Amino acid sequence: MQPRPLQKKNTMALQFWNTLKRKKEEFRPLQPNRVGLYTCGPTVYDFAHIGNLRAYIFEDILRRYLEYCGYAVNHIMNITDIDDKTIKRSIEENVSLTEYTRRYEKAFFEDRDILRIKPATLYPRATEHILEMVEIIKKLTEKGYTYQKDGSIYFSIERFPGYGKLSGIDLSSLKKGARIESDEYEKEDVRDFVLWKKSKIGEPSYDTEIGPGRPGWHIECSAMSMKYLGKTFDIHTGGVDNIFPHHENEIAQSEAANGKPFACYFLHCAHLLVNNEKMAKSKGNFFTLRDLLDKGYDPVSIRYLLLSVHYRSPLNFTLEGLEAAKNAVERIQNFYRRLRLIPGGITGVSPVTENVDQAITKRIIQAEKEFKEGLDDDLNMPVSLASLHNLITDFNPKLEKDAINETESNLISNYIKEIDDVLTILREEKMELTAEEETLISERETARKKKDFAKADAIRKDLEGRGIIVEDTPAGPRITRKQKHACLAD
Repeated sequence: MQPRPLQKKNTMALQFWNTLKRKKEEFRPLQPNRVGLYTCGPTVYDFAHIGNLRAYIFEDILRRYLEYCGYAVNHIMNITDIDDKTIKRSIEENVSLTEYTRRYEKAFFEDRDILRIKPATLYPRATEHILEMVEIIKKLTEKGYTYQKDGSIYFSIERFPGYGKLSGIDLSSLKKGARIESDEYEKEDVRDFVLWKKSKIGEPSYDTEIGPGRPGWHIECSAMSMKYLGKTFDIHTGGVDNIFPHHENEIAQSEAANGKPFACYFLHCAHLLVNNEKMAKSKGNFFTLRDLLDKGYDPVSIRYLLLSVHYRSPLNFTLEGLEAAKNAVERIQNFYRRLRLIPGGITGVSPVTENVDQAITKRIIQAEKEFKEGLDDDLNMPVSLASLHNLITDFNPKLEKDAINETESNLISNYIKEIDDVLTILREEKMELTAEEETLISERETARKKKDFAKADAIRKDLEGRGIIVEDTPAGPRITRKQKHACLAD
């Protein structure tokens, strides 16, 4: 099955770098206006680290932008709750596999929500799809792609001519009959891989038509993606470390079983470094989201940093970079907040309609064009973020001079809110202000601009007595309530 001709024109030529073809290609979904998306989910044996989270946020931006362009996205993310690592850890803690993995599955969902990652359509667990895996293995055996050894069933890669087309792996070093039973192995290990592992004492085991045992890691994703997206679907994503062996093996077993292409587009996220070094607990540079939150960092700033670099470029994570991300988020938030303070702006103090400066309308149209051009070009987020920051730079002087009226404020605010459907970095403080409080805030801003600092300070103290904190920043006033933690307000 080949992709259908592009039906949508809601976006300019949306292009992705397709790892499978090693080039940038125009995106053409199999069905008009619909996208089947499979993203490799967590192996729930521990807390996700920031490298994992970078990949999940890249996938979130991909999904959100597809929806921004008008596509209906069926997003499937698997939960790997049975593999070598989950079994080893559960045995070490002397708890059942289910009890152990549910703990970290819950932690993953908590991280997802804190970082504002949109929930997938479905999160199928590997342990709940054993029968589907067995059916694929039976089909592969019938077609002659497998062999048994010591009670386990292996896929013979030399029997699948297309092996290596995703990774470009050199098969010249392949030794006939060389096989590996471990779920994960190094790039140099070009060997037959296990589909079904023989039953071992102390490990979970399933009695099936192909014998007692448990699945290998690679067959899990093939079974779940095919069940919920079909034998051929649009987009498969993951980190670059998934290219080989995991995605290569998925392609081999899926296409051998079905005789059809597995996925049309493969998108892979580059590695994350910490202070230009590979992340490792032994180096003291290993961070989970909880580690960063415990240090007092803002989850929205973490999200911003993780999405700010092009997904195919390595991201060097530093605490200095996190501070810069915090400042960038505050700049956007403060600009948005100042628009809300304009009488009749998004706070709705005055219903009067005013004329719109056509230069403002043209500037918003230009910003939207640049934002979309960036993301249309293989999700080039730095270009899209620059379009937003440039818009703020151009409009800030007008705000200082009170040269933006209520209608113009709404136009700009609505545009920022619209693109935040993709970025998801605005903090809606959910702060209910009375009409009197809104008037005081507006009067204070007017006094400050007129350099009547005595009046501005008096109003500030009045507001503080009401529990409202006003902080003056270079980008405008920051307004919060005493009892709320502004950084974590959603």
